[in-house]
Amino acid sequence: MKKKLHTPEGVRDIYNVECGKKLALESRLKKVFHLYGYHDIQTPTIEYFDVFREEIGTTPANDLYKFFDKDGNTLVLRPDITPSIARASATLFKDENLPIRLCYTGNTFVNHSSYQGRLRETTQMGAEFVGDDSVEADAEMLALVIESMLTIGLKEFQLCVGNVDFFQSLIEDASLDEEAEERVRELIGNRNYFGVEEFLDSIQAKRSSKEAFSALNELIGGIDILEKAENLAPNSKGVMAIRRLEKIYHILRYYGVEKFVTFDLSMTGTYGYYTGIVFRGYTYGTGDAVVKGGRYDHLIEKFGKKSPSIGFAIVIDELVSALTRQKIRIVYPRKNTIIIYAEGRQLEAIRLAKDFRRKAKNAELLKKDENSGLEDYIRYGNDYYAGSLVYIEETGEVTMVNLVTGEQKIVNSTDRS
Repeated sequence: MKKKLHTPEGVRDIYNVECGKKLALESRLKKVFHLYGYHDIQTPTIEYFDVFREEIGTTPANDLYKFFDKDGNTLVLRPDITPSIARASATLFKDENLPIRLCYTGNTFVNHSSYQGRLRETTQMGAEFVGDDSVEADAEMLALVIESMLTIGLKEFQLCVGNVDFFQSLIEDASLDEEAEERVRELIGNRNYFGVEEFLDSIQAKRSSKEAFSALNELIGGIDILEKAENLAPNSKGVMAIRRLEKIYHILRYYGVEKFVTFDLSMTGTYGYYTGIVFRGYTYGTGDAVVKGGRYDHLIEKFGKKSPSIGFAIVIDELVSALTRQKIRIVYPRKNTIIIYAEGRQLEAIRLAKDFRRKAKNAELLKKDENSGLEDYIRYGNDYYAGSLVYIEETGEVTMVNLVTGEQKIVNSTDRS
């Protein structure tokens, strides 16, 4: 019985004011997406396992929630929405040659093998710019992220931007095999540069490669670090990666958002399908990034259509946590009017509620409990974020309460006899 009363580890109920604020936040973010011309899309929560298979470069198979349908097909709860968008783009828009802008809201599910307080079900909102490999598309996505954060009142945040092609150029120049590459990525992901140096020594990597990987720790900052990175680039692939970042920064100045961008050339990307720029958004009050994104020029190709693309996801749960801890108010208006009516006053109460609803005002009807006083209903209204309360007494006298200010007043009787 105990298990029936509690949620499994890593998932939780969201209700009342918290749920209302979360939905209000999502509504504001979606409005920004729409202002940039993005169109809504919904993909299934359940997908075939192949959509997230290893070669796609998404979540490891051990972290997926897997099950079978009646025909024996392996299904999963989606851990990441971008591959679902890629699948849908390759089928629904297979004959479209012009770019497509898509946005979504949905829950993702990751069965973390080492649970450390992270939620296993999270809500993500994202945007995908499909079918455009331009620098302009890269810049638009970064600008959209920044404007989204500013719109909800977040001022203290940074968007860390890198390019996996630069990092890959170092890997290729060092001639690292797959196992060695994975180890170096892990060490750099943990910012363990001493470990990187020791590991490269152990496999007798060339001196220039060791110096290049060690220098990554210093290639974090403003536009000035790109010149240092370009001088460090071992080949044309690395040079082109840096020059693309310079072009993106130039366009971001037109948007007026360049001050929110920090370059980090050690970034390797959250997912294996990233091919160009990658970025993560950070702010105070949360232990993880609130935004994750990047370019994935070959992902949709795995589903049958060549279509270079870029996208990002905002982790709503992390964002709500950050806003709460920073004491940034999530605008959630007090909408409901609670109508309390005494015995014998149901007709007047229903008429009043219908009148409110015709005027597009929310009305919540409650028959007064003889054991509860007006102060109990006022507390109830405040707990559930109502804006006002109307109490119709047995005598027909009406008391109106402004739950925001606490002001009370008696108005004319509703008795129409």
